[in-house]
Amino acid sequence: MSAASLIAREEWRVLTRNRAGLIASALLVVLILVASFTSLERCSAIEADRERYQTSADETFDAQPDRHPHRMVHYGQFVFRPIAPLAFFDAGVDSFTGNTVFLEGHRQNSANFAEARQSSLLLRFGQLTPAFVLQTLAPLLIIFLAFASVAREKENATLKLMLAQGVSGRSVIAGKLLGHGAIALGVGVPAFAVLIAFAATGAAEWASVALMVLGYASWLLLWAALGVVVSALVAKPRDALAILIGLWMVIVILLPRALPEAASAQSQLATKIETEIALHRDLLEIGDSHDPDDPYFNDFRDRVLARYGVETVEDLPVQYAGLVSIEGERLTTQIYADAANRQIARESDQNAFVHAFSVVSPLIAIRQLSMALAGSDPAAHYDFLEHAETFRYNFVQRLNRMQAELLPGIKGDDPRISAAYWQQIPRFAYTPVDPLARPGSLVWPFLVLLGWLAALTVLAIVAARRIGRAAR
Repeated sequence: MSAASLIAREEWRVLTRNRAGLIASALLVVLILVASFTSLERCSAIEADRERYQTSADETFDAQPDRHPHRMVHYGQFVFRPIAPLAFFDAGVDSFTGNTVFLEGHRQNSANFAEARQSSLLLRFGQLTPAFVLQTLAPLLIIFLAFASVAREKENATLKLMLAQGVSGRSVIAGKLLGHGAIALGVGVPAFAVLIAFAATGAAEWASVALMVLGYASWLLLWAALGVVVSALVAKPRDALAILIGLWMVIVILLPRALPEAASAQSQLATKIETEIALHRDLLEIGDSHDPDDPYFNDFRDRVLARYGVETVEDLPVQYAGLVSIEGERLTTQIYADAANRQIARESDQNAFVHAFSVVSPLIAIRQLSMALAGSDPAAHYDFLEHAETFRYNFVQRLNRMQAELLPGIKGDDPRISAAYWQQIPRFAYTPVDPLARPGSLVWPFLVLLGWLAALTVLAIVAARRIGRAAR
């Protein structure tokens, strides 16, 4: 057996006699399991509620009596976003972005009923999910287990005895890294087992689960390596502990909370009132179909008459108001789409600013990677909004075409068409986006984590050489 393996086994033996460490490790394992099952149960309940509400909204829409099609345009529909399979592991931004959109004519509504607004303020400090435990609490446990790994040998003078017996500094560092790396992976085993079991049931893709496990394994190994390297570079265990706690506070607590504020100051988002005012101004510029002197709709009317070869709107084989509704919806949809794209671009700039600092705080990298694989990142939310808006536009325009094509044959002051027509309108169906379809969101976080591991490997080599020189 190699010297590194013997040192790793001795490190495990020492840790088994550390009662506080064993209790803390057991508590963390229990916390991961509790977080996994409670989060899974919570997501299942939420998904069941959303399916029930979606079914109820669809049935209510189908139950509407014979109406004028434009009344159904304003009656609208509610659509609910389904939860991605792995969102139970990392809720990401789902609790803050809203999950319900009301679809109606002439406007593009935002998602509403965000869970953070319906729950207590404690939710804003982070939900108890397996991702939260692994990202925030697991590094703290690894620090307490690893901070004295090499410094303890220095303080007790056992390091000199090992070196005097021919053990090299490289073997010492390799053994400590092997021992604490295995412990770090052991901390993550309960969460990894839950992920693998979830994939085995067919509820999640194996590729996404494998990448999730690989990402968190890298994150935990990073902290094990950091603990051993710092312990090897300082003289006393208490110094190593102080440095590691300071690094944990900066990497895990300070930077991830300070950087979004800096990004917000650098690229401010428009408030809801400012957005509404800008939209109202843009809508006024497209013209007023009710104004007989409006240049745009006068020109539109002339084009319609020329296309059908008639002299007046009364001679049209279709209802002119329905054609105006179709054209107006096309114009307003483009205005709302441009405003939404500008908002998304600003939010993306803020996120890019924060992600650029992941080289300083790898928590940002693992968080980005975790949310992307769980389907709970901003990109997944934007994808849902895009599908909802596409459905809304097709839904409204279908009703507008009914108005234009069906009403001319119906007499009376209150023309209505059969309810059978909107019962035939397709219902909203959304499948959460495949994380692997967006590899760009996965490559950079992996590169950051691997970069940190590579840098710590270099520091470990430097520490091993220092130990070797001390033996001469």
